[in-house]
Amino acid sequence: MMRKQTNTLLSALAFAFASATVSVPTIFIASNATAQEAEQQDGQEIKASDKQTRRVPTLRGKVYEQLARAQTAADEAGNVEEAISILKEVEDKSHSMNAYEKAMMYNFFGFIYYNNEDYAKALESFAKVVEQQPIPEKFEMTTLFSLAQLNLMQGNYDDTITYLERWESLNAGPVPVKNKVIKAQAYYQNKQYEQAATWISEAVADHEAEGMIPDEGWLILQRAIFYELKQPQKVKDVLVKMVKLFDEPKYWIQLAGMYGELGEERKQLAIMETAYQRGFVNTSADVFNMAQLYYYHRVPYKGAKLMEQAMNDGVLEKNLRNLKFLGQSWSLAKEQDKAIPVMMQAAELSEDGELDAQLAQILLNEERFDDAIAAADRAVEKGDLRNPGLVYLIKGMALYNKKQYALALNQLAEAEKHQKSRAMAQQWKQFIQGEKRQADAIAAELGTS
Repeated sequence: MMRKQTNTLLSALAFAFASATVSVPTIFIASNATAQEAEQQDGQEIKASDKQTRRVPTLRGKVYEQLARAQTAADEAGNVEEAISILKEVEDKSHSMNAYEKAMMYNFFGFIYYNNEDYAKALESFAKVVEQQPIPEKFEMTTLFSLAQLNLMQGNYDDTITYLERWESLNAGPVPVKNKVIKAQAYYQNKQYEQAATWISEAVADHEAEGMIPDEGWLILQRAIFYELKQPQKVKDVLVKMVKLFDEPKYWIQLAGMYGELGEERKQLAIMETAYQRGFVNTSADVFNMAQLYYYHRVPYKGAKLMEQAMNDGVLEKNLRNLKFLGQSWSLAKEQDKAIPVMMQAAELSEDGELDAQLAQILLNEERFDDAIAAADRAVEKGDLRNPGLVYLIKGMALYNKKQYALALNQLAEAEKHQKSRAMAQQWKQFIQGEKRQADAIAAELGTS
């Protein structure tokens, strides 16, 4: 019964870009000296990594000056159109430019488009950067990573993964944690949950191995992935970690829900009670769920007190559902004096007669026979009853207790017409007939004496 609340808790879930940090693309600006240094890289000594360096053409001064002029127009004057116009003039002469110069030009295009929030053109421009070869490796890697982030932001998840894999092919060391997180996000959005789980789990494990606390957004993503994979035990494990690390009220409530999903209702109640004591149970949904837990665990008094307080505080609305459940909780707790007025309120809000029928039963048990008869009459008048014969049976028993035997027998005759109440109605009919005969005999005897 309590497992349904987890769907609400986690549909939560789903994925949010809170864990995706999309950086402003970097402009790789080189001076003439830097460009000349790049040209001379092939003459340097081989590093300890034995990685072969690239031979990169020079960025000539006249090209650099035009690119710098475009940047000045965009940054200082704020004139994007002029900056684009300058770059297009440079592009018109691209047939005479080397790969490095073209890459720098497209990088400037991309940066200006990005700052102008024209992301489609920014992506197109940055993609052209990495098409130019050869260019400095650091420049290529920076651009590839920016492309991965921007494609993620734009919902191009396959492209995100492709650019990250190109970045990793140039990287000499292990795959960085940030790459793994972005890959996990892309796979998650592509509904490739197994791959997403692998990458986010590696990212979290790598970070923890370095003695660092995983980013909250990473764990939100990991939880969502495991939920999509229908792995509630792993969802629960992630939530346990989130409760310990971040101690947020929502994580306590979600953890309780997951224990319910796993069928561990005692732990679910324990977590909810702890959350309540710490002031974390403060929404109408959480209050109602906790009251249901108390009812399920046969401690309805606590649930009823919780709901009553929430109604008095204005947290829980006094609607049909809530009043009905509060009345049932008081009744199960054998607090009928509290149950009856609440059930009366609920019955007034109900269009069918079912709650009036329940109320009639409670009133009969409390020996409030006139009230029981009135409630039974309201139930019959409203109709739409699951067991209509029971209402006539209740009314007959109330009339019997008022010693109105003939009227009681009439109601039992109505109850006999319904299969669910027929057997009991016949038993009571026989008993009341005997009582009536005895009462009639006594009355006759007294009348003749």
